Amino acid sequence: MLRALIFDVDGTLAETEDLHRRAFNRAFADLGLSWHWDPELYADLLAVMGGKERLAHYVATRHADDAALRARMPEIHGLKTRIYGALVADGALALRPGVARLVREARADGVRLAVATTTSRPNVDTLLAVNFPAGDRPFDVIAAGDEAARKKPAPDIFNLALRRLGVDPEDAIAIEDSTAGIRSALDAGLPVLATRSRYTESHRLDGAFSAVSDLGEPGRPHRHVFGVPWPDGVVTLSGLKRWHASI
Repeated sequence: MLRALIFDVDGTLAETEDLHRRAFNRAFADLGLSWHWDPELYADLLAVMGGKERLAHYVATRHADDAALRARMPEIHGLKTRIYGALVADGALALRPGVARLVREARADGVRLAVATTTSRPNVDTLLAVNFPAGDRPFDVIAAGDEAARKKPAPDIFNLALRRLGVDPEDAIAIEDSTAGIRSALDAGLPVLATRSRYTESHRLDGAFSAVSDLGEPGRPHRHVFGVPWPDGVVTLSGLKRWHASI
């Protein structure tokens, strides 16, 4: 039976990636660095999972001989994280269509909820604090950031979420938006529902049992991409349970 839903964060719970890009650029400017990540460059950098790892990759490939810059990476990323949190707290980021509704449906039905993400825990906490009532804890488990030894596409972060939930992978569904995230979930034994995001429009999303533009809302249906279709263009808990029972 379906016992849990496990959500990615960046691009899945919310369209966070461009806000991350803006926060990086503001941190660069505040620290006197002449760098600027435009959307095209950032799309390429997203092939590296994790903000700290993305920054390290950029420095290693563009400024490999600058030891002083390498030493400043914790400072740069720390400032970026604070800027990002302030932007989210100011209301710059809402949940994607259908996310809050599906979370409500799962909680009402006793289906457990988890997050499995490579983003830093403070980023997750701020996003949830802004989009759910004060004191509410919508997710039973949050596995985030550096808690796993390897980033996606390795399965480590999903394995960690499953262990904390106490749920077998065949009793859960992962919701992801990227090629790397899908690979991570599949290698953890999880079936995957894919929701395309701004920066994953070009991703093939192979391996997902269904791919849609978003989870959809009544009266605001999603765009079906491939795989299992959803009545009225809305992914519901009852629909997920019916599909899960059929496999």
